[in-house]
Amino acid sequence: MSVRADPDEAQLITRSRAGDREAYGMLVARHQEVAFRAAHVVCGDAAEAQDAAQEGFLKAYRSLARFRDGAPFRPWLLAIVANEARNRRRSAGRRAHLVALAGHEPAAPAAPGADVAVLAGARRATLLTALGALSPDHREVLVLRYLLDLSEPECAAVLGCRPGTVKSRHARALERLRAVLEGVDA
Repeated sequence: MSVRADPDEAQLITRSRAGDREAYGMLVARHQEVAFRAAHVVCGDAAEAQDAAQEGFLKAYRSLARFRDGAPFRPWLLAIVANEARNRRRSAGRRAHLVALAGHEPAAPAAPGADVAVLAGARRATLLTALGALSPDHREVLVLRYLLDLSEPECAAVLGCRPGTVKSRHARALERLRAVLEGVDA
């Protein structure tokens, strides 16, 4: 299954490449919410996610010349944002570890990396706990598929892997999530 570019979006990209900042602003407006949510999934902190999304948009703007004509913009952009968020998560983890080693304060437990505002009630807390128990790879693929509603090809583009890898990671993540939830419910 191939993901096609939106014709209107292609025009905005062409205009942006020509230096039209208003056109790029329109692209940003279209994708800022999903970019923030994707970054939040990866780094787990709202402030870091905001910074990662902003930096991702800047990097995407600087890289528009390398964007493949006819390709969908959203997965390409989200891959850049997710990479920036991963870098920030790794950096934050190293800082927390160094602070803990220095004895200044204990390292804070990792917060669940999913923005699940659409979920309500008691199941929300249970699901957050279960998602937090998953590895980042498993958590990312589930959130991208179910909470950000990305297709498998879009997930593959965001995660920088093949669609087959997304399928297998998705299956393993669901299996692991089911096991975690059964342990919680039992």
